Formats: sequence, C-alpha cells, structure tokens
Amino acid sequence: MGFDPATDYPLGTKRPDLVETPGGLRLDEVTLEAARDGALTAGEIRATPLTLRRQAEVARAARRSQLADNLERAAELASVPDGELLEIYTALRPGRSSAAQLEEWAAKLDGWGAAATAAFVREAASAYAARGLLA
Repeated sequence: MGFDPATDYPLGTKRPDLVETPGGLRLDEVTLEAARDGALTAGEIRATPLTLRRQAEVARAARRSQLADNLERAAELASVPDGELLEIYTALRPGRSSAAQLEEWAAKLDGWGAAATAAFVREAASAYAARGLLA
C-alpha cells in the first residue's frame, strides 16, 4: 500500500508500518522493555531520512512549505555525524566564519548528499557578506 500524505498523518498512528528506526526496527519494537534489554540503543531513537521526507510530504500537502523545506533539510542531515552538525551550527553563527570557511562546509554538505542544506549555507554566507557578519 502506498503513502498518501493527505490521509496517512500522523504516521505513527495511521501508518506505523511506514516508520522504522535507522537499524530497521519497527515502531512497535521501540519499547522501554527493548531499551532495558539492550536491544534498543540511543542511535535507534532517531527519525530516518525516509520518515522525515514523508513528514515533508505531509507538510507540503497541508500547504506548509517552509516546514516541508526544513524537514527535507533534516532528512539530508540525518546521516551527517553529530559532531559535524555541531561544527556547522557553530560556523553559521554570525562573525564565526569567513566566506571561504562557509563554502568549505557547503562543499562538504554537497559531498554528503545534502544539496539543499549546502544551498542554505551558501545563502547564509551571501547574507552575512551583505551585512558585514563574516569573520
């Protein structure tokens, strides 16, 4: 059965068969008992890129394009290492990075398959340059 963003929301309630952890556990396998038994690790309690993309489709169907764009970027970033995400966040703070440093991050994001997020970083670099907020 396919996914219909207009009728299958919320996914966890209406279509739990479409929700799984990064390691492939089904939603009904994400329990306190599984955590106590060691079958559920912290890395398993994350949204997958596919789930985030489905949520973006739901947002688009509800005409919430900005939310959809954010969810699509989140889907791109779901597989970027946590430490790298924190570094990118820090680099994007005004006055923390040069245009060249932000372009380096954008290139890395492109390499990770995060084209929309890379474009966002490039847009930030341009806006920072126009406002004198680059390092």
